[in-house]
Amino acid sequence: MERLARASIILSLTDKLKERGSWCGETHIQKSGYVLQELLKVPLGFDFVMYKHGPFSFDLRDELTALRADELLGLEVQHSYGPKFVTTKRGKEIQERHPKTLARHQKALDFVAERLGEKRVAELERLTTALFVTLNPNSGDGSVEGRARELRRLKPHVSEPNARNAVEELDRIRADAG
Repeated sequence: MERLARASIILSLTDKLKERGSWCGETHIQKSGYVLQELLKVPLGFDFVMYKHGPFSFDLRDELTALRADELLGLEVQHSYGPKFVTTKRGKEIQERHPKTLARHQKALDFVAERLGEKRVAELERLTTALFVTLNPNSGDGSVEGRARELRRLKPHVSEPNARNAVEELDRIRADAG
């Protein structure tokens, strides 16, 4: 996908998450981008690896930095919370130049924002790690229990009930995504 078309998707995702109550920090964009790409098959072209707080893309981090450098994405600093991303006026113009791209992925963007927008970082970590485990063919027998066990192996700080709940919620999201 051409860089500015991809940028329009990231900027739109940021706007939609914000509309749904998301903080829109980097973790929110990372986890939502992961679900958008891996579950809903929006071809963003980022490589994700398991990292400290679940799936993470160093390429996406670089892209967010580039979007800031190009003044398409800004940061608002909030006292005692950390920065959140906001689309700039120039970023809105980029979105306006890619109506076909955004229309093609509108349903996926809306779905991700609706399902993830209000989630906190810890919830996003569990849910996206559940997706990572589910998509990994080497993570056990595929059962809810097996995937929850693998999630806990990767993230030992996640309790057994929270791991199971994350896998079950992921299964509902996958079913709704079609």
